Amino acid sequence: MAETNVEEPLLRLRGIYKSFGAVQALADVDLELPSGQITALCGDNGAGKSVLVKCIAGTHEPDEGSMFWEGRHVRIRNAHDAAALGIETVYQDLALADNLDIVQNMFLGRERLRYRQLDENDMERAAAQTLASLRVTTVRSIRQPVGSLSGGQRQSVAVAKAVMWNSKLVIMDEPTAALGVTQTTMVLDLMRRLRDHGLAVLMISHNLNDVFAVGDRMAVLYLGRLVVQDQASAFDRQSLVEYMTTGGLGVTAAGLPTGSGAPEHGKA
Repeated sequence: MAETNVEEPLLRLRGIYKSFGAVQALADVDLELPSGQITALCGDNGAGKSVLVKCIAGTHEPDEGSMFWEGRHVRIRNAHDAAALGIETVYQDLALADNLDIVQNMFLGRERLRYRQLDENDMERAAAQTLASLRVTTVRSIRQPVGSLSGGQRQSVAVAKAVMWNSKLVIMDEPTAALGVTQTTMVLDLMRRLRDHGLAVLMISHNLNDVFAVGDRMAVLYLGRLVVQDQASAFDRQSLVEYMTTGGLGVTAAGLPTGSGAPEHGKA
């Protein structure tokens, strides 16, 4: 299932390794994240998804390997480096302050000043424009406390906060976890709008319904190795689960082929 891209992807990872003591979390991972597409990163628990995301987001620095941003070799040592490139992460806990309103949350730590005072009007205007561009219309007021919002609304605010700062890649960690059907639909629509705005989206999810609903591309980690990445049309639910649970097609959980005709798939 190797794919060939004519255009340079927004982010290209090559030969990424990461260990924690004797534990090899990532081994020789290659990954490509194109702009204007949603890439679903799949894998069983312990496959290395969180570690890989944290390497991209600057929480962890890889032990080995290279990263290329818009074709240029870069080094992401911390979250500041990631943000400077345009990488923003919406973690599962959302990192929102319930006691602050929507505007205050969107500008938390990045407040705008005028004459050494908070420029409330400018921040309100920018927050409203961002929410409107993403068609987030269900909130009553941008001044209502985040603690009063539904799960889907909170996720929308967290995403809007991420895209305010000229981001080019938005990483979403289990974006629909614990959401109801209506709120899940809201968040998936929001992800499609990010894609339609030309952003690259990396979605980590265990929910295969969501993965197939919005994923343009799939990438599967198995025991710290990226075993396949391709367009979503190359997968069905059975093949994706098989890659997630055995690391390949026609392979047992012990890594042994089930038949002589089993194809080999590695890094794209």
